[in-house]
Amino acid sequence: MKTPQPQFTRFHNLDAIKEWTTQDANDIYQISRWGEGYFTVNDKGDLCINPTRKENGPLINIMEVVEEMKDKKIPFPTVIRFHDILRAQVTNLNKTFRETVEEARFTGTYYGVYPIKVNQMREVVEEIVDAGAPYNYGLEAGSKPELIAALAMNTNQNSLTVVNGYKDRDLLRLALLGIQLGRKVIVVIEKYTELIDLMALAQETGVEPLIGLRAKIATKSSGKWASSGGDYAKFGLTITEILQAVKYLKSIDKTHCLKLFHFHIGSQIPDIKTIKDSISEGARIYAKLYKEGAKLEFFDVGGGVGVNYDGTRSNSPSSTNYTTKEYVADVVYILKQVCDLEDVPHPNIVSESGRAITAHHSCVVTNVFGALEIGNETYNVDKVVSENILVTNMRELQTELTEKNYQDVFNDATKLKEESVAAFKFGILSLDERAKLETMYWKICKGIVDHASKDEYAPDEILLLKNQMASQYLCNFSIFQSAPDTWAIGQILPIVPLHKLNEKPTELCTLVDITCDSDGKIDTFLSADGPTNTMPLHKLNNGDDYYIGLFMTGAYQDIMGDNHNCFGRLNEVHVFCDDDDPTDFYIEEVIYGNKASHVLASLQYNPETLAQTMKANVDLQVKRGKIRPREGVDLTDFYEACLKSYTYLKK
Repeated sequence: MKTPQPQFTRFHNLDAIKEWTTQDANDIYQISRWGEGYFTVNDKGDLCINPTRKENGPLINIMEVVEEMKDKKIPFPTVIRFHDILRAQVTNLNKTFRETVEEARFTGTYYGVYPIKVNQMREVVEEIVDAGAPYNYGLEAGSKPELIAALAMNTNQNSLTVVNGYKDRDLLRLALLGIQLGRKVIVVIEKYTELIDLMALAQETGVEPLIGLRAKIATKSSGKWASSGGDYAKFGLTITEILQAVKYLKSIDKTHCLKLFHFHIGSQIPDIKTIKDSISEGARIYAKLYKEGAKLEFFDVGGGVGVNYDGTRSNSPSSTNYTTKEYVADVVYILKQVCDLEDVPHPNIVSESGRAITAHHSCVVTNVFGALEIGNETYNVDKVVSENILVTNMRELQTELTEKNYQDVFNDATKLKEESVAAFKFGILSLDERAKLETMYWKICKGIVDHASKDEYAPDEILLLKNQMASQYLCNFSIFQSAPDTWAIGQILPIVPLHKLNEKPTELCTLVDITCDSDGKIDTFLSADGPTNTMPLHKLNNGDDYYIGLFMTGAYQDIMGDNHNCFGRLNEVHVFCDDDDPTDFYIEEVIYGNKASHVLASLQYNPETLAQTMKANVDLQVKRGKIRPREGVDLTDFYEACLKSYTYLKK
């Protein structure tokens, strides 16, 4: 079920900006705040990628990528992956942990794992494994298919493969297969019976398992995933069950198989205090277990490192009030302090950060192909003899509107409109009169909004009217395929025009997609003051291309999209930095999205049968003389061409 959205009344104060600069664009769209140094605006007003985050480093103009895509006839919408950002995030996390471990004189080592549920695309996992190889960066799998992929992808025998989630015997046997291949595959026990099954299989196969125990710790997160932790969490063992597991392993002389202690309190943790509390609690459990004879080697802090979607750097659900460096410092120093107090060895640290690794590297680029504007219609509202008094009164209100009385005029106009609808239902108003009334009403509303925009103390109902009258820009993509979290949980994603950022935007807009679903829209955006219901965009010029990007879609959005309206997966363009190239980039690979036939086949339709059926129907009409033979051939060819075409709209 979709999460109900709050009403916001904040607006971008564009009128206060007289001389527009690219710095204003950076401020309005909060680019430097959510972009983490990877995004900037050039003098031409184009959004650019700075993959090295160095002042004089290579700069990739996203509009030049778009132009090259157009030259290559790659249709929009398209996912663009900037793999250098992906690699940089892997390197940054590992280097930060290594440097902090050394600085703190922590005796354990960092062994990170990437949870592939965040984005299972092969190209993404492959890039992460390659970038993480110097750091022995491994993978985490939470299902049988994910473990199948992880065993094939993670061939580094010094890195970890951590197996989470509920498990059957086949999944457990797969983990043991990995151990037989010389891999460090750690099976994390989520419920007590898994341990019994694992040890039975170990005895059957003669393979000694590597075991982890996941605890249900008391510390709970805040935000959208708060229920992931605490006593009622879906996964993990209670303290009682953990002690029973240790006792059981002692009874069969297998405590040496127990390698890892794990906990996880949720995704997108916004508040650093939650992290501090969870590390303190988890470290204490680890230390007590070690003293109980469980000589654990790894301390797995789970995932949950958030990203600053809304740019506020706060503890709001779409942000974080900490940096990666601060997070790492808390993990290392708190764990060290507890271990030293308890006089137990420092363990190796494992973290399962996925969102922080992948979010920034991917964006969805879509073309805007039109706008829906309320009250933009033209209709002759000239006075005629014997017109209805309601029409006359609305006309008088239109002439009376000023910046001082706009609240009263709004109240009167709204009442007149309600009365006109009632009069129409009783047959008192004609269609022509109703059209005149509505035309004048919306003209009045536009004037009211103009006056309210200059009023610092505009009433709430007028601010709501301003929301309701915002232009709806029609974007060639599906919310449900490309940004499902904006619909499902109200996640705010940064949205920015890719060009014209050196020009002042004049239209306050919401975005609607091309699905035939009223929920297919985005009407919550980031701003300097918090969430707002509209975003400023540039006025559309007939015939000109206008492109916007939905950013930070690399975590979950890439992989969770569905086939709502049979739109299917988007085209993908993989971009790499090349400082020797005049454009500073090259397109390394293009992966084409779903054709209509592919989506239909996945839903149990047979495209060949569909084509044959349509051909038979056309042939029948040809025989009946309803369609000429040549036209029949053209119609059949057109239908078959549509089956083979991209599911999204052509320009």
